[in-house]
Amino acid sequence: MAEADPNLLKVTEVCRVAPEQQGTQEYFLLDLTFSDLFWLRFPPFQRIFFYEIPPFTDFDHILPKLKASLSTTLQHFLPLAGNLTWPQNSHKPILSYVRGDTVSLTIAESNQADHFHHLSSNDFVEAKQYQMLVPHLPISDEKATAMALQITLFANHGFSIGTSMHHAVLDGNTSTLFVKSWAYLCRHGGLISTSNSLPDQLKPFYGRMVVEDHARLASIYSNQFLNMDRPNNRSLMTKVRTDPVSPDLIRGTFQVTRTKVEALRQTVMAKKEQQEQYQSIHLSTFSLICAYAWVCLVKVEEMKAGVSLMFFSVDCRSRLDPPLPANYFGNCLTGRNAIAVTKELLGEDGLVVAVSAISEAIKSLDEGVLKGAENRVSSLYSGVRSKDRTKFSVAGSHRFKIYDTDFGWGRPRKTDVVSIDRTGAISLADSKNGGGGVEIGLVLKKHHMDVFASLFAKGLESI
Repeated sequence: MAEADPNLLKVTEVCRVAPEQQGTQEYFLLDLTFSDLFWLRFPPFQRIFFYEIPPFTDFDHILPKLKASLSTTLQHFLPLAGNLTWPQNSHKPILSYVRGDTVSLTIAESNQADHFHHLSSNDFVEAKQYQMLVPHLPISDEKATAMALQITLFANHGFSIGTSMHHAVLDGNTSTLFVKSWAYLCRHGGLISTSNSLPDQLKPFYGRMVVEDHARLASIYSNQFLNMDRPNNRSLMTKVRTDPVSPDLIRGTFQVTRTKVEALRQTVMAKKEQQEQYQSIHLSTFSLICAYAWVCLVKVEEMKAGVSLMFFSVDCRSRLDPPLPANYFGNCLTGRNAIAVTKELLGEDGLVVAVSAISEAIKSLDEGVLKGAENRVSSLYSGVRSKDRTKFSVAGSHRFKIYDTDFGWGRPRKTDVVSIDRTGAISLADSKNGGGGVEIGLVLKKHHMDVFASLFAKGLESI
């Protein structure tokens, strides 16, 4: 958690929640795969959920349910109560849980309860206000905590749940699996601790032997980290942007209804039929939404020359040979860069150009999901910036159905990826209004956000 303004937030308790002891193992060691290692020095993944409750609901009833169900859930997710270390006798970091390890849970109370509806609406919000609602994840050179949680109470309005998770421990798919498992157990009382307490689709799969690494990527990544900045560098400190969130950054959320997604699709299809070079473009919801946001962002940047890149991660669970189960615990991602000439994105066919670039990047997966993976660590952490290009990225996915996360008090009023205020990514989620729509979140400076909002709305109105 960022340093809280006592006029806005009061921390009332910091407790340690242990996995329910019945049947809990003494020790749990989980090997890191190459996909985990890629994220080793990346900032923690942070998400927040806002839940509205009836006025005068007793928090003394809510908090015990959340704590008890968390303890039960951790019995199934032991690594999240553990830590990352990098022993001198190990070629790569180790994720381990030892009986007695716990998860830090911060309980806070908002002194500005009337802010609940503002923070959980689609209004513009100062990015720093969300930072107070997610916990700090302790990371040092020698040890990195896997997960920390925070519950913030807004009297007579609701509460929020903020999560901070180490990206080398899990990806968005596994993060969602954990939170939905916690919600399921809370919704059903949180008191059942047998192996059948979770439905099969929510039980994490820990098998690592099924992840094949013929290219020895784990060794390549470990060596690159060991030689990054200095010899034998076993530091677990994050390398990519950990500076405080700028006070002039604004968070915005934008909805694209299913009807508008279809309108974007028809617009691109019309161009596709007219021009042969666009015949093979991919018209998925993902490619259309990302392309539309990309074009708007390029216009906001007011950059006329050079190239623009859109980086996105792809879940490889179903793409590997053999495929991994959907509930595989850990990271299973590969990355792709869509590249387009800036002036073409700014042109009349900018949307089609963007969709085409994303389609080409997706199509390259057919050549092998791990093609070029040996250079991913050096590329991400090099810190090289070019004056003649802009780069954007995507976090989250509308396929996670994150708004289905019901702890027993209904669907979230709002959920968002907090950590995009440091990574600069745009976030994707299913729409809180349902109906097949998509929600886009991003953080920009105020004047840029105003321009983006205007472009975004006018563009959708015109199709």
